[in-house]
Amino acid sequence: MSKTIAMGYNTCHYVWLFRRNLLQALMQDGHDVVIMAPKDAYTEQLVEMGVTHFDVPMKMNKNPVSDYFLYRRFLKAFRSVRPDVYLGYTIKPNVYGSMAAHKMDVPTVNNIAGLGTVFVSENIVAQIAKTLYRIALGRAAMVFFQNPDDRRLFTTSGIVKHERHDLLPGSGVDLTKFSFSPLPVPPERDTLRFLLIGRMLWDKGVGEFVEAARQICKSRPDVQFCLLGGIDNDNPSAISQEQIDAWVADGHVSYLGYSDDVPAEILKADCVVLPSAYPEGTPRTLLEASAIGRPIITTDAPGCRSTVDDGINGYLCALRDSSDLLEQIEKITALSPKERSDMGRAGRAKMEREFDETIVIEKYLEMIRAL
Repeated sequence: MSKTIAMGYNTCHYVWLFRRNLLQALMQDGHDVVIMAPKDAYTEQLVEMGVTHFDVPMKMNKNPVSDYFLYRRFLKAFRSVRPDVYLGYTIKPNVYGSMAAHKMDVPTVNNIAGLGTVFVSENIVAQIAKTLYRIALGRAAMVFFQNPDDRRLFTTSGIVKHERHDLLPGSGVDLTKFSFSPLPVPPERDTLRFLLIGRMLWDKGVGEFVEAARQICKSRPDVQFCLLGGIDNDNPSAISQEQIDAWVADGHVSYLGYSDDVPAEILKADCVVLPSAYPEGTPRTLLEASAIGRPIITTDAPGCRSTVDDGINGYLCALRDSSDLLEQIEKITALSPKERSDMGRAGRAKMEREFDETIVIEKYLEMIRAL
């Protein structure tokens, strides 16, 4: 039966990047889709796909007054749209969008995609966040988690007390868009390129990556280190443009800025690195790199660790430890071209086996049909 599906997100940009195939699947299944998110440069592209957009301005700060008004904006959206199901993503749409949905007796399907820095402490902000989640998720028809660590935390701490929860392989990866491409081998390329993809945040381990680059470049001029991602000035962990310019001036890293064509940059890399210092959902960039056939290095943190079979398709390193990151990078540089290629192929096989995006999409379709 055809339904109206509302999707709450903190940006249309992220919907366009990470949920486009889900939108298409929902519409092909006969449903109408409404995106409840702030308007941005990608809104029009979503509308051209055939979805409807309801503007829900959203501030990323932790202000109870602005959050109350965000709840009211979601409530206004629900009263206007009258959806049959609400899909919540990211913290504020999960919390305040779900509260508004419950007020209107709309069943919710929530997706917990990493906990960021909030849950790693026991301060008052963390306690408030947990309480809000407990209220928002208490009546959910389904809570999807992107890694087993997050599910364990939410269920053992009593944030989610019911049994209506399931595990997804992250956001999944589009194995067609991110098709396998063998690593170039000498003499086709005589340098090794390590690529960090992510927002330029200290919490993403950018500082540790640069320090490792500084150490390796002392003796290995044939090894390159590149940063790919935008600068998020609204984030307390943001790295300034001045700091990035200083790193580039030192000659140890290159800054590529933001790109809408991430696959093209992954193809140029020999290894993709994400030394994140806090729990992630399941980092999409690592899935994409492995799908294309590149070895990966990431931290032994919730969400990150699930993307790596250590020593098979990449390596795990300790959190906030540039020395250990350096050691793992040196393991990659010590491999022969064939060994790096074999590691990349193992990553592709892991993506096909465990992280195919169609697994995620089918679980959503099954849940919506059941409702």
